Amino acid sequence: MAKDTSNNTKSFVLRVDAATMDALEKWAADEFRSINGQLQWIIAEALRKSGRKPKKKSNE
Repeated sequence: MAKDTSNNTKSFVLRVDAATMDALEKWAADEFRSINGQLQWIIAEALRKSGRKPKKKSNE
């Protein structure tokens, strides 16, 4: 994984089948987000709903 130190994010490669990508593209467009933004939102929501979302550090 590559680490972007400017905003403390990490990058990774994700492979999805064509039908899933098409659905993600449509969903993202419907909500005026990029594919990346949509995936970040989906992951954050799943973490929040499962009670696994990390707490923010006090200096953030």
